[in-house]
Amino acid sequence: MHEFNDEVEKLAAEILEYSLVRLKTDPPLDGPRTWEDLYNEVGNTITPEGLGGHAALTLFKDVLATACISTDHPRNLAFIPSAPSEYANLFDLVVGASALYGGSWMEGAGAVFAENQALKWISDLAGMPESAGGVFVQGGTIGNLSALVAARYDARQRYPNTDKWVIACSKEAHSSVKSAADVMDVGVLQIEPEQNFKLQGNAVASAIDSYQLKNPTHRIFAVVATAGTTNLGVIDDLLGIGNAAKARGIWYHVDGAYGLAALCSPSIKHLFGGVELADSLIVDPHKWLFAPFDACALIYRNPNIAKAAHTQHAGYLESLETGEWNPSDYAIHLTRRVRGLPFWFSLAAHGTNEYAAAMDKTMFVAQEGARLINEHPNLELIIEPELSIVAFKRTGWRNADYQNWSAKLLADQIGFVTPSSHQGEPILRFAIVNPWTKVSDLELIFGTL
Repeated sequence: MHEFNDEVEKLAAEILEYSLVRLKTDPPLDGPRTWEDLYNEVGNTITPEGLGGHAALTLFKDVLATACISTDHPRNLAFIPSAPSEYANLFDLVVGASALYGGSWMEGAGAVFAENQALKWISDLAGMPESAGGVFVQGGTIGNLSALVAARYDARQRYPNTDKWVIACSKEAHSSVKSAADVMDVGVLQIEPEQNFKLQGNAVASAIDSYQLKNPTHRIFAVVATAGTTNLGVIDDLLGIGNAAKARGIWYHVDGAYGLAALCSPSIKHLFGGVELADSLIVDPHKWLFAPFDACALIYRNPNIAKAAHTQHAGYLESLETGEWNPSDYAIHLTRRVRGLPFWFSLAAHGTNEYAAAMDKTMFVAQEGARLINEHPNLELIIEPELSIVAFKRTGWRNADYQNWSAKLLADQIGFVTPSSHQGEPILRFAIVNPWTKVSDLELIFGTL
């Protein structure tokens, strides 16, 4: 099983051929099948004797892969999909074949060095200090949780006699913030966003002061602002919220899992003024920076606080305590793959100008999508897109109409667009993060509405 023989070499050629075909041809859309349907066709794939490499690969290619929805299809506009560059996908093969460990500098110095350069590019775009640093984690949920754990650690050192810890955020904040609060067993102060569904600094200041006055033994230890909300793609008042947090000595975290990727575009970088005040931030390259799953960049203004909060201690880990940069010290993990390397490789190979051009292309398509909605007799735009999410509704439709339309769109292999909701009403939304997506793709979908 661990010997490279003729059979393995033959299988390697098959796998590389399949990977090459997948890379160079238009991505399929395909779609899910029921568990019963799949089991009836393939049965139990795990057997005492094994299927053999060729048979297992054939089973994957012909059955299992076609029961998935490709996230890089140009008309996959649901949730927030992914559109890895060809270079990033290719280098993911290298990462998988190289058996690299990314938890410590001792074992992965070269890989960690490269990851840290990619992190520094993001950090510099955000205006963070030279001393800032962080790590690539699995996704935004782990990134937000790790940042908030560091925030509470810092607050505990300063306010040891607190009865209850609380996170302040918008009602439009990502679901992972509430999830993090549940995991940490802390409270959440949800603040109503105002004009254009943005959380404003003055609303944050007022809500915090009111809460602390009524609850003197509680303490708000972190304020979360969102740089590109998942549902509508709006950017909170980053500067005002940051100033409100700083004036009260509260940790300021910016959840930019989707939107902060647009920092790489000089044309709209100004929209993120105030992110430089953050004590921590996240951005997911697997969303809108053309990296494969899974890679969330988590960056701290003062990494020493995060290190104190997250470093694990044990006899078998003492050899790692050499003062070098160990990625395992900066988030809720120990073992980790070098998930930032495919992003680094694509960024290093293509250069940052190519990233800016790809970013601008997706935003142009979003703007054209909004124009087409405004011209469409049956559609109503909810808000002019600030980034690349286009949210709208279909006049006269109820929830079942949206669900049925979405299912038929996928069944007809036209696209993948799932309904969402806003202010209690069903809506549709396009998340345009793929440079392959063309205006004609949107026109094709609009033609079904």
